[in-house]
Amino acid sequence: GPIREAGGAFGKKQAAEEERYFREKEREQLAALRRHHEEEIDHHKKEIERLQKEIERHKH
Repeated sequence: GPIREAGGAFGKKQAAEEERYFREKEREQLAALRRHHEEEIDHHKKEIERLQKEIERHKH
């Protein structure tokens, strides 16, 4: 904003706060993405188990 553009201590403080905010947002997004991937992996493992049981059932 205008304060940041004016420079000086207020501008530097504003810039630091914005950096911190965006780093935190990025960290939250990465954590959410990681959770989503873990859930997908878990889902696929369960699906593999289900299909392996189906295969075994058809063998007998």
